[in-house]
Amino acid sequence: MSSPVAEVREFNRFYTTTIGVLREGLLRTPYSLTEARVLFELAQRDETEVAGLRRELGVDAGYLSRILARFATDGVVERTRSAIDARRLVIRLTPAGRAAYRLLDERSRTEIQRMLDRLPATDQRRLLHAMATIRGLLAGTGPARAAEVVLRGPRPGDFGWVVARHGELYAAEYGWDASFEALVAGIVADFTRTAADGSGRPPERERAWLAEVDGERAGCVFCMRDDEWTARLRVLLVEPRVRGMGIGARLVAECMDFARSARYRRMVLLTYDVLADARRIYQRAGFCPVWSRPVHRYGHDLVEQEWAAQL
Repeated sequence: MSSPVAEVREFNRFYTTTIGVLREGLLRTPYSLTEARVLFELAQRDETEVAGLRRELGVDAGYLSRILARFATDGVVERTRSAIDARRLVIRLTPAGRAAYRLLDERSRTEIQRMLDRLPATDQRRLLHAMATIRGLLAGTGPARAAEVVLRGPRPGDFGWVVARHGELYAAEYGWDASFEALVAGIVADFTRTAADGSGRPPERERAWLAEVDGERAGCVFCMRDDEWTARLRVLLVEPRVRGMGIGARLVAECMDFARSARYRRMVLLTYDVLADARRIYQRAGFCPVWSRPVHRYGHDLVEQEWAAQL
């Protein structure tokens, strides 16, 4: 397994190659990456103090001086003394410098748009969220923006994901064996049957939801018929990376709201003593334990519990 340092270095090599910053002449211009960054910063204001520019970019004073000298020779910038403090040197872009910046900016936008256009909208959102997370974590501020959470109905491929993620997560977190994944597969297969296939299951009284965070699957819950007046909440799952965002509570609330609209009077669910986080969500939603019993399930000795809530 690669070390964290090796993983970061590998990502750096990949990304710098992808955006082409190692090519001679950034974006088919005569400027290096550092020179282009200097142009960008100078273009954001009418004039800039050289000392402030050096601090903002973190560039060696001698290196920055050589870049600005070259820019002055090429007619890209002009340097003058500050009107406020003659000891300070200020610099501004000339019309030729502004034109050079516009060319770089336009080509950069075109290259990035071309890269994004290769990805579907869902993957674009995932990419932008990952970039925001990297930027926020390295700056010590956490994610740079709030994540977009969406609850939606199932799409092709979602049912397989529900089965696989239950099997993977419960094995990783609780050591449960493959019999649990088989149980979930049976629940999902049962849910997908409708009255049309002779099973007698009314589709208008059953519903499933997938939670997405920035376009990526992050959780699920099913509402299924137990009897005429009772709905059963099943297969609640929230991915570890998004726990603490209230997604589990939202999924349970959505399930209960649907059950009320489908004329159920009561909702029940089956849980286990080791699932402490899930039980807290159920309790806050108004569920109470009805019965419990010791069982041997999924390769472990557990306490099985039925919880119920009036709708």
